[in-house]
Amino acid sequence: MPGIYIHIPFCRQACHYCNFHFSVSQKRRPEFVKALIREIKMQKDFLYPDSGNRFPLDTLYLGGGTPSLLDTAELDVIFNVIHKYYSFAPNAEITLEANPDDLIPGKLETLRKLSVNRLSIGIQSFYEDDLQFMNRSHNSRQAIDVLNYAQEAGFVNITADLIYGTPGMTDKQWEQNIMQLVKMGIPHISAYSLTVEKKTALDVFIRKGKVAPVDEEQAARQFDLLCALTAQHGYEHYEISNFGKKGYFSKHNLGYWSGEPYLGMGPSAHSFKPGMRQWNVAHTGKYIDSLKLGKIPAQQEILTEEQQYNEYVMTALRTMWGIDEKHVKNKFGARYHESMMRSAQKYLKNGKLVHSSGRLKVTPSGKFFADGIASDLFA
Repeated sequence: MPGIYIHIPFCRQACHYCNFHFSVSQKRRPEFVKALIREIKMQKDFLYPDSGNRFPLDTLYLGGGTPSLLDTAELDVIFNVIHKYYSFAPNAEITLEANPDDLIPGKLETLRKLSVNRLSIGIQSFYEDDLQFMNRSHNSRQAIDVLNYAQEAGFVNITADLIYGTPGMTDKQWEQNIMQLVKMGIPHISAYSLTVEKKTALDVFIRKGKVAPVDEEQAARQFDLLCALTAQHGYEHYEISNFGKKGYFSKHNLGYWSGEPYLGMGPSAHSFKPGMRQWNVAHTGKYIDSLKLGKIPAQQEILTEEQQYNEYVMTALRTMWGIDEKHVKNKFGARYHESMMRSAQKYLKNGKLVHSSGRLKVTPSGKFFADGIASDLFA
């Protein structure tokens, strides 16, 4: 399922927890759009083999930043250029990330006309205190309104983001956040534990004692509540942070987790082809200036066998399908497989991993610790 990711690096304001590449200054936005158009044209052959077999792509994902900040004219020119140089399968998934305060009814109609068929909406919480703590640009009323607007505009494939483990959030409030999405019929939920990334505002606040450190027990408890509630209401926990109704799993993210090639464009965007990774400079000004000179500001890395194995283990173990032993043996050899199985023994004994039908999977009690377990299985 090859796909395209486009990074839009602008935000209305800075969320306290965010460490993605973004800018709250909009001064160079017109220049950025022109630079992105240049890159879209210049990268047109990246995903295609030397044979020239220009197969249709399965996904397009506009992330950020806040892609919904772009106006109608900017979105129109970006989509026109994309469709000029890339073809997409008839059932391609085309996603746009959005903040609730941007998706007014008129904007939603524009997105549908531009072929967007999936919305990823950054709700994070339906409680005003949480939104203010995170420094989100929307309020609790807008969080509910945007979901109604999107459904009224004809969007069915909607995913909403939530964050748990925020200071002061009770288990009851967390349950009500989840149930608000369930009651509104939102078919996909992405839920993330509040994490403290270096150099973010949240990191500074905690180090200065202005905010309490993240409570790991609270986060683990609310993760368990999330798993239980979504299962009760027909969502499949198909990846550690993702819960979807049947037919609503994220095609784009599944491509990442299954090692499919993808092309990333825009500042800080990453690309991948088997055995190779590429990433653009994480600086909007340098990105623009380089493309003005006709040069894509990207670096490449040839992945070692060990790196490829470790990445497979990390991504596969986070999914409901787990690690395929046969794949490990065939692609990486017996040495990697034997090492993996030795490292897995303690988790098999303590019930955090299960070994069944040639696969290693995390159990319900192991899901919250999946990344740490994966790192212990690394080469």
